[in-house]
Amino acid sequence: MITLQNITKSFGSLQVLKGIDLHIDKGEIVSIVGPSGAGKTTLLQIIGTLDRPDTGSVCVDSVDITTLSQKALSDFRNRHLGFVFQFHQLLPEFTALENIMIPAFIAGTKQREAKTRATELLQFMGLSDRAHHKPAELSGGEKQRVAVARALVNNPAVILADEPSGSLDTQNKRELHQLFFDLRDRFGQTFVIVTHDEQLATLTDRTIHLCDGLIVPENTPENTDFTLPKVTDAITLGND
Repeated sequence: MITLQNITKSFGSLQVLKGIDLHIDKGEIVSIVGPSGAGKTTLLQIIGTLDRPDTGSVCVDSVDITTLSQKALSDFRNRHLGFVFQFHQLLPEFTALENIMIPAFIAGTKQREAKTRATELLQFMGLSDRAHHKPAELSGGEKQRVAVARALVNNPAVILADEPSGSLDTQNKRELHQLFFDLRDRFGQTFVIVTHDEQLATLTDRTIHLCDGLIVPENTPENTDFTLPKVTDAITLGND
């Protein structure tokens, strides 16, 4: 489903990724963990077509995205990838239903079809009665579930999440974590999740440890001794 080979990325004189090789299977839920500055978000951005590597290849759903033009990348991103951020990033002037429908409209889906799909997702999320509420009228957990539904509306092959439960309380975190597995079982998506949440990392099918721009091999002393840092600072795309 996702294959990365020799991915490097530098910003000026700072090399953030130093040769990443990684394969993620279809339907796998993978967490990426590591200290701040390890390159987690940069790696997620590259997988998500939001940035290009300096070297290497990235294949997502059998497409080498490093060969695509900007226009083709935008189309691929809209149709094949879904994004969930730490802060839901819902548009405040639109209802929950309308927020979910927006990516479908960008993809050229007809209004009736987009509305039907968004309504089905709201029902799956247990939010049918909140369809016509705007973000200011929703709880934090409800906003994040709407954001997840928005990521799913075009039925993407891959869901990319950057600290998705970082702004939620304990109960809503637990519900969101379970939701990811329910969605995988229902829709078959592949999930790649950058997280500092130890509970979520231990629940995923596989945990990738990043340190100083490199993947720490499994069953090495460095990996065995690796401890997720306790952080409270908000980490969003572009700040890692």
